[in-house]
Formats: sequence, C-alpha cells, structure tokens
Amino acid sequence: MHEYSIVASLVDRVQREIDAHPGAVARRLHVRIGELAGVEIDLLRTAYDTFRARSACADAELAIERIATTWRCKACGRDLPAGAILRCCGRPATLATGDEIVLERVELEVPDV
Repeated sequence: MHEYSIVASLVDRVQREIDAHPGAVARRLHVRIGELAGVEIDLLRTAYDTFRARSACADAELAIERIATTWRCKACGRDLPAGAILRCCGRPATLATGDEIVLERVELEVPDV
C-alpha cells in the first residue's frame, strides 16, 4: 500500500510550510491524481485519515481532483481521444496527463502578526 507513503510525503511537505509560517494551521490540501498513477483514492483517503492525527494536517481536509488520461502526438501536438489508436503522424503518441500525483495547493490559516 504505497498510499501511506504518499500521505507521509504530503504531511512532511505541509509541515515544512507550517514551519515557514509560525503559528499557521493547515486547513485544506488540494491534490491532483492521474488515473494511471496507481493510486486507490479510497485507500488514500483512509491512509490520510489515519496518518494525519497528531500531525500538521490534523485539522486539514483532503480535496482530491482526479485527472483523466490524455495522449498527445509529439509531431503535431494533437490530443488523441479516449479509446483511439495511440498513433498519429506515423508515430506513437506520448502520455500527456494521467500519471501525475501533485500537491497543487495547501490552504493555511495564518495568525495576524
């Protein structure tokens, strides 16, 4: 279950942001996950709920955006529709989106200074 290692990395990254903003509290994490990233969303949510206790993310909601898989022709730049043959201009298409795991944004509540 690599979902736990993904969550550990997310929590570590949020902790670094909180360390850079003393007194800040994490409120929401926005994560983008591609269809081909090999991540089970339900397991990731369970791992997050388990791992965040007593961490920088204890009060932070996890918002996940699922990213569809798209393929692109290297020669002409055309996106190929889902289910299409993965060739264009006589060449194989390349994966454009769908394998990413990205911490897009961390929402912090920062005290007035």
